[in-house]
Amino acid sequence: HVYPPMSDFLAAERITVLEGYQAAHVQRPIDLVVVGNAISRGNAELEAVLDAGLRYASLPETIRDQWLWDADSIVIAGTHGKTTTTSMLTWVFEHNDRNPGFLIGGIPTNLGQGARFTDSEWFIIEGDEYDTAFFDKRSKFLHYLPEVALLNNLEFDHADIFPDVAAIQTQFHHLLRTVPGRGTVVWHADDANLAAVIERGCWSAQLRFGQAQADWLLRAGADDDYTVQ
Repeated sequence: HVYPPMSDFLAAERITVLEGYQAAHVQRPIDLVVVGNAISRGNAELEAVLDAGLRYASLPETIRDQWLWDADSIVIAGTHGKTTTTSMLTWVFEHNDRNPGFLIGGIPTNLGQGARFTDSEWFIIEGDEYDTAFFDKRSKFLHYLPEVALLNNLEFDHADIFPDVAAIQTQFHHLLRTVPGRGTVVWHADDANLAAVIERGCWSAQLRFGQAQADWLLRAGADDDYTVQ
């Protein structure tokens, strides 16, 4: 089922939602089936797609192939705070007339939609560490071609697919391996789990933020005011 706010958004865009999973939903001319990561073998529609030999792909690889190869991608990663940070950064770019493309795991109030595809050089995307699809168990963010990777934090999460923190750290380090030498890794230097990821190897420029030793420091002042140095 699809619920508000997404059901309302899809209706406003005149996109038809077929509720439930039935093989009949895919018995028509179809260019591409995008398979979500909640779909597993045994799903009626997936089995029909496979039996019919229809072209299929995961959502992350579809986004990459359609929109990211020709963009400077900023990937926001971290086990918490991705949607908030991606929304804030997108608004900074929007407010400064950069007209960014973006994909956010929600609908920010001041942007009015969770995704937009433009002719801007910039594409800002929420980088989820959850796995990609039934046929691709790598984290979604490994498809997103980051020019800039922003790592907010790393804690144990998604116990249904990760046995421990070390398994998540491995996925984050794979992400670092995809950032080019000319790119930048921005990371939370107070996070010991992220520091361990960086220590495994980083081939790009680094910018560190935090409240202790970092390039950008958040300092508490009087009356709970904060300043950035």
